[in-house]
Amino acid sequence: MNNVSVYCEIEEGHVVDVSLELLTKGRTLADELGCKLEAIVIGHDLQGIEKQIFRYGVDSVFIADDKRLYPYQTLPHTSVIVNLFKEEKPQVALMGASSIGRDLGPRVSSALHSGLTADCTSLVIGDHYDKKQDKKYDKLLYQIRPAFGGNIIATIINPDCRPQMATVREGVMRREVLDPKYKGKVVNLDVAKYVSDEDFVVEIIERHVEKSKVNIKGAPIVVAGGYGVGSKENFNLLYELAEVLGGEVGASRAAVDAGYAIHDRQIGQTGVTVRPKLYIACGISGQIQHRAGMEESAQIIAINTDPDAPINTIADYVITGDVAEVIPKMIKYYKKNTK
Repeated sequence: MNNVSVYCEIEEGHVVDVSLELLTKGRTLADELGCKLEAIVIGHDLQGIEKQIFRYGVDSVFIADDKRLYPYQTLPHTSVIVNLFKEEKPQVALMGASSIGRDLGPRVSSALHSGLTADCTSLVIGDHYDKKQDKKYDKLLYQIRPAFGGNIIATIINPDCRPQMATVREGVMRREVLDPKYKGKVVNLDVAKYVSDEDFVVEIIERHVEKSKVNIKGAPIVVAGGYGVGSKENFNLLYELAEVLGGEVGASRAAVDAGYAIHDRQIGQTGVTVRPKLYIACGISGQIQHRAGMEESAQIIAINTDPDAPINTIADYVITGDVAEVIPKMIKYYKKNTK
């Protein structure tokens, strides 16, 4: 009881990346709170799924295995988690801010009257003093996320209701195996105890999943363009540079809204989060919404006509100049000095 719980999404027999990232973060939080880390897996044909999970430092894996539970359906998954949480009473519950997590999280938090902070960019443990009540709270979950259109960073707490729930987008947290030989406990749930026949009123007849053709998240080098690139035609320079460097092309929300690039390439709070070895920001002002999706890059080069652009404050190297002039030179000199 009062442990940290992570809901693990399953796709084709594998735990998805965002869930593994949350297990890594969950282990850190559990250590700070002095409690255990639990994982919840719901689906079908889950034999051996715990082998993918224990290595991240998970102490208990709750498995609900039933052919009716895969693919994901809102009502039965909600019932399983709500009823399990009523038994286990976790103090912290984490989910990925995926299409599933964004559907499931609010339903679970509403049923438990616990509250939920969506799209967190950071989760830390801290204390809080309520001046009005003259009451001190120890070891609360600080749920940190951009607010008011990204103009501020809000730290949200939930002092009295449990569990403290948060969703986190893929790529925001680091994924690290704690111990390949780590062993926890498997708890196989009796699904009939947690769901009712009414939960299965919807039947999935056919399912089509189209995988993204763009793999920005896994690219070691990302060349990203913003509204300052100027046009869709100018974006071709970014594609050329990315091809020369062996990287991928990304874009800010402003560039996507302007039609310079497709939404699949959008990086930031409302796009994907990337952690490449090299991030080249071209014509990007660097508002907090965009920085939330790329500031963990190992090395950042900013190219901008504005020497005071916010992106420059986090860049390792700043090139003040026109993208249309700078990028052709970069391509030329890279080709010249590379075998």
